[in-house]
Amino acid sequence: MTTQVLANGIDRRSFDSLGHANHGWLDARHHFSFANYYDPARMGWGAIRVWNDDVIAPNAGFPPHPHADMEIITYVRTGAITHQDSMGNVGRTAAGDVQVMSAGSGVRHAEYNLEAEPTTLFQIWIEPRSRGGQPSWGAKPFPKGERSGKFVTLASGFEEDGDALRIRADARVLGATLRAGENVEHRVGEGRHAYLVPATGRIEIDGVPFAARDGAALVGGRTVTITAIEDAEIVLVDSE
Repeated sequence: MTTQVLANGIDRRSFDSLGHANHGWLDARHHFSFANYYDPARMGWGAIRVWNDDVIAPNAGFPPHPHADMEIITYVRTGAITHQDSMGNVGRTAAGDVQVMSAGSGVRHAEYNLEAEPTTLFQIWIEPRSRGGQPSWGAKPFPKGERSGKFVTLASGFEEDGDALRIRADARVLGATLRAGENVEHRVGEGRHAYLVPATGRIEIDGVPFAARDGAALVGGRTVTITAIEDAEIVLVDSE
């Protein structure tokens, strides 16, 4: 499987081309190599190492398992996910909200869908700026109305983004909702990497069409214009 690199520098990754694993209770698509899915052309994008598009069946989920030295961001699209970890944190993150976990020197956690409906989410892993450290967890609601027609920073490793959830990476996780016909711009700085997925709706990026749940890898040193062809919900990670 290879990437589709367009002349304008956008790497388009259609949903149908993503890695796929269906475990019954979990139907997962992988934007980057993960578990049994391996593609040397899709090992990551800058510091972004994982972007999984998961559908978790009701009353199912991930039993306790360890992580270390990774920033793990969960963007819940529908339903809710209930988190428990070895630090004593317990929390339920519902659709439209975000949770982050800095695995640091090591943590165990479990993630369950305790709802009566399937839960759909993006799980994003970003390499931290340094290894080790005390693990941490946090969650926050982000009403979609507050990001209507613009990007809002959901999680950030930069002090100036004071209202965002904190991560230990030189990265930002951004969200936007656009009505059909609206557009928003994003500048990808020199030497940086951005990856964008419309959770819902069809969009264009500099005129290149993307369907819901397609991925777009954007190179640094350019500004892109994202236009909603349909009402759309967009998640973007800008990292080293």
